[in-house]
Amino acid sequence: MAERPHIEPVETPAGDLTGAPERPARMGPLASLPVFFGLSGRRVVMAGGGPGAAWKAELLRAAGARIDLYTPADEIDPEMAELLAIPGSNPDEADASIGTIVHHDRPWSIDIFDHAALAVADTESAQEGQAFACAARAAGVPVNVVDKPAFCDFNFGSIVNRSPVVVGISTDGAAPIVGQAIRRRIETLLPPALAGWAQLAARLRGAAMEKLAPGPLRRAFWERFADAAFTPRDPGPIDEATANRLIEELARGPLSGEAAGRVTLVGAGPGEAELLTLKAVRALQSADVILFDDLISDAVLELARREARRFLVGKRAARDSCRQEDINRMMVAFAKAGKHVVRLKSGDVSVFGRAGEEIAALAQENIPVAIVPGITAASALAASFGVSLTHRDRAQQLRFVTGHSRKGGLPDDLDWAALADDHVTTVFYMGGRMAGRIAEQLIAHGLSPQTPVAVAANLSRDDETRGAGTLAGLAALVGEIGYERPILIGVGRVFAEAAAAAEHLTEDAVAAAEAS
Repeated sequence: MAERPHIEPVETPAGDLTGAPERPARMGPLASLPVFFGLSGRRVVMAGGGPGAAWKAELLRAAGARIDLYTPADEIDPEMAELLAIPGSNPDEADASIGTIVHHDRPWSIDIFDHAALAVADTESAQEGQAFACAARAAGVPVNVVDKPAFCDFNFGSIVNRSPVVVGISTDGAAPIVGQAIRRRIETLLPPALAGWAQLAARLRGAAMEKLAPGPLRRAFWERFADAAFTPRDPGPIDEATANRLIEELARGPLSGEAAGRVTLVGAGPGEAELLTLKAVRALQSADVILFDDLISDAVLELARREARRFLVGKRAARDSCRQEDINRMMVAFAKAGKHVVRLKSGDVSVFGRAGEEIAALAQENIPVAIVPGITAASALAASFGVSLTHRDRAQQLRFVTGHSRKGGLPDDLDWAALADDHVTTVFYMGGRMAGRIAEQLIAHGLSPQTPVAVAANLSRDDETRGAGTLAGLAALVGEIGYERPILIGVGRVFAEAAAAAEHLTEDAVAAAEAS
């Protein structure tokens, strides 16, 4: 990952809220253009009666298409026969909300394409598929030949159906199984009740467009609505009444309350994007402005709303960085301008993230602030080493300790006697440069020099580095990993197996060197 520039605090002209560098958002190349094609009441011609055709016919019928199926009756597969037998498939008994299928008991021919919106074929031979595609294109009709991408103008992707919310996933025909795996993940993110909320949104859209001015007022309403939509329950009359009341309140007053700017403090976890909470992703996707720390990965930022302005406000020990006062000023300025500001922090916002200072600064300006917790680095450390931080036979307490103070050294008021407890797991955050002194203090206050330790940098990222050993060798272990990196130190008997494994690796390496 490329090194990001730090922010120099500067005086900014009127209208320019910050002097921070902005990361541009760009659209990369697309293998194909994702579009949603309205088919209600439109004609689609189809050839073939196999399982592939049956699946495509079911999709097209669900989209409201009038399907003319051309295939001899003796070539109808059981799946297609079952589809044709479904009540409502036939035009004479059709439900107006879904499509119809008319079976023509004959092969397809070049005269079937008139007035068709799409053409689909499921053919056994490539020659027949090519002939069908050529005939459709000659008639100016987009064509898909099942499982023959060379003859396709469009592809059917995997679908997540929360209609009127529909999610389409395409791999450009290259990896359908991957597309299905992606669909399964998205299915878990979108509750089935979302369909009902989307239908409610359609009913509310007219009032929102008529009564709320474009910009912050409308955004405030729809963001509030979206927060409610991601629930497991279907909307009821009370929800509709509440939404209408919110529209009226926003329409009556100036930029205030729900329409005013707000700040969300979001924990981004240790680095891997998949460790974000769903609520964190939703906050990122509704942000107008994102102020992110130096340790936030590009993969996490990729999940943010594309239009959001992004500013690096990183702080790192022993180097120039953005002052906390400047960060507070930026949050207040953007929020007062009516923006939704996401303050994106590594790990959990409430664990050594200086969230208290930011909350106080926002409260002083009467700016609403919400907190979205994240996975703290200590949890990622435990996962990386495969241990329980509170193994009941080894640790009755778990302590998180900061490894440096405002002055840059160890905090003066640490209770080392309490920390030097053999029945405690202690995790030191940002303690890399102080590793030697941490070991000295713990040993001086009674903890055995052979106490197991675990050290890791860049947890959950591609460049994660970790090691284990004993308290006596902690400084050397951190030195091998690198003092300049964000270091986490775990001390306690829960890391015994990791330390033993590391010792065996060292012994094997020494034996191999002597043998050579």
